[in-house]
Amino acid sequence: MAATSNPATEQYNFDIVKKFAVMTLVWGVVGMFVGVYIASELAWPFLNFDSPYFSFGRFRPVHTSGVIFGFGGSALFATSYYVVQRTCQTRLFAPGLATFTFWGWQAVIVLAALSYVMGYSQGREYAEMEWPIDLLILFVWVAYMAVFIGTLMKRKQPHIYVANWFYLAFILATALLHVFNNIAIPVGLFTLKSYSLFSGPQDAMTQWWYGHNAVGFFLTAAFLGMMYYFVPKHAGRPVYSYRLSIVHFWALSFMYMWVGTHHLHWTAIPDWTSTLAATFSIMLLLPSWGGMINGIMTLSGAWDKLRTDPVMRFMIVALSFYGMSTFEGPLMSLKDVNALSHYTDWTVGHVHSGALGWVAMISFGSLYHMIPRLWNTQIYSVRLVNLHFWLATIGVLLYITAMWISGIMQGLMWRAFDDFGNLQYSFVESVAAMHPYYAMRAIGGMFFLSGMVLMAYNCAMTIRQGQRAAQAAPAVALASA
Repeated sequence: MAATSNPATEQYNFDIVKKFAVMTLVWGVVGMFVGVYIASELAWPFLNFDSPYFSFGRFRPVHTSGVIFGFGGSALFATSYYVVQRTCQTRLFAPGLATFTFWGWQAVIVLAALSYVMGYSQGREYAEMEWPIDLLILFVWVAYMAVFIGTLMKRKQPHIYVANWFYLAFILATALLHVFNNIAIPVGLFTLKSYSLFSGPQDAMTQWWYGHNAVGFFLTAAFLGMMYYFVPKHAGRPVYSYRLSIVHFWALSFMYMWVGTHHLHWTAIPDWTSTLAATFSIMLLLPSWGGMINGIMTLSGAWDKLRTDPVMRFMIVALSFYGMSTFEGPLMSLKDVNALSHYTDWTVGHVHSGALGWVAMISFGSLYHMIPRLWNTQIYSVRLVNLHFWLATIGVLLYITAMWISGIMQGLMWRAFDDFGNLQYSFVESVAAMHPYYAMRAIGGMFFLSGMVLMAYNCAMTIRQGQRAAQAAPAVALASA
């Protein structure tokens, strides 16, 4: 049946949403491919070439920036522009600025990747981009904020839907974090070299204030905005408790800002700062699980969809991983647990249970819901969506299980002593013991990447299908006339 004109497409500015949705798929494939490659470098050393451009140290930030800011960031731009228009029943404010956010953001990702490969980096765990790229990010983000807030201000609905509150908190908090974490003094106007305004413990505290709040707002609050729109919409059910969603929002927004220093237990920072951070981390468990329960209970009366709808499965599994990750995080913030887990692969497993299990899965579900509606068609293949779900689920389970085992084993080996008080194992022995789990992680990543490639193909065919139907519609209308 030929598609007709879509009233929603005419009413809203979906062109920018389409562009970001396509780039989400592109950066997903690229970023996850690089992740699989660097995981394979650790499992099979022959993949480490003599050239510095392919080294783990240079490719790792390419992977993290590609998946967090390329894949995740583009997904957030796409869904936030989509959600704010649909819930406010108005077109985007300042479409020219919205277009600038697209090209500016893509330029940021490309320039960052090139600078990493070329060896330009501040050498810090977070915010490693050089100062000209940091300034470009700032300009793009101010434009993004203006578009989003401007759209809210011209809304035709008196009520601001809760998803927009989460998106707004993410935009405001990310701007604050980016500015203060990247206060750097350039060595010269025509050089990329700069030095941070902070040093020593102050620099470490600033980095982890940024680092954990990037997780808290960029990778949690923002994707909760995605969840609070797409889960009810796809399930065809109202949010289980709107009051709980508001409590969830304010508790999360207040508490997250305090927890970053729990990454710095047993270091040179004052002990009370990390104790305070651990306390707030434990308190975060309540609003986090409240949000998870709110999302899962939204399916009340629609549980049958889990048997027949793989998109709904993506969303419910994402919520399950959100609950699991937000339990594991507070657990790892306790000093006794942290003494075992920190600097080990357990932390890597924890991060990826959130990144792959929560962030990627809710993004997949949201895109599978949104893309057919953007092009006014049906999904090309439901069977491929189902296959993607199982590849992604198996992949993330292999990955995090490998890292849990590897990390706990590392922690135990590093602090094992013999009868004479000497370390029982050398560092090299611990690395050798990790090898099978590094191979298992790489295989898990391959599963996840395969699912991402399938999704890109499925969505590309869906888009082509929609475009062909749109082109055929005028001819069909003319013939019938």
